Amino acid sequence: MAVERTDDDETGAVAPKAVTPGAEASEAPDPKVAAAVAAAEAAAPQHGETVRTDSWIWSVRLVKTRSAGATACRGGHVHVNGERVKPAHSLRVGDEVRVRQEGRERIVVVKRLIRKRVGAPVAVQCYVDNSPPPPPREAFAPAGLRDRGAGRPTKRDRRELERLRGLAEGDRRGRFAGPSGPSGQGGQGGQGGASGSRGSGEPRS
Repeated sequence: MAVERTDDDETGAVAPKAVTPGAEASEAPDPKVAAAVAAAEAAAPQHGETVRTDSWIWSVRLVKTRSAGATACRGGHVHVNGERVKPAHSLRVGDEVRVRQEGRERIVVVKRLIRKRVGAPVAVQCYVDNSPPPPPREAFAPAGLRDRGAGRPTKRDRRELERLRGLAEGDRRGRFAGPSGPSGQGGQGGQGGASGSRGSGEPRS
């Protein structure tokens, strides 16, 4: 246990004071977090300036581009404190922002106002994320979606894909076969017979 020396009362004696190990380390902020906060403060607007909604959701990486943020606002996919807002709506600290895109809703509370796009470690310092967990991938993945790098599907994979898509082998045969299978086969047989008669008429070698 570390001992810190402190001056006592009027006698001037020095009394030991117990210091819990690791207390100083716990009090020191994480350098990465501190750098993220400093970067967020540097991206904050000047005194008296406001931040547009489309600019803020782009700056904190809720949307990929600022134009996508403006489009989401115009389409009614962005709500601030429960109300639909326009792209130029001014945000304030403490506002609840809901952004719906790609089948998922992000719910965040504004913690810092910034107007420049920052990295992900800095962006998470600018809001409190209250979003529900994303749905599992298989819940919305379309049938027949293959992983990247899996290569071309085999015959077995193709049969499984056809089964998932509702195309059984019998249905495919019924769909692509002619109006009457036996007559078609008979017609082919007749052509074969005609070719055979032509062959019989030829002199044998």
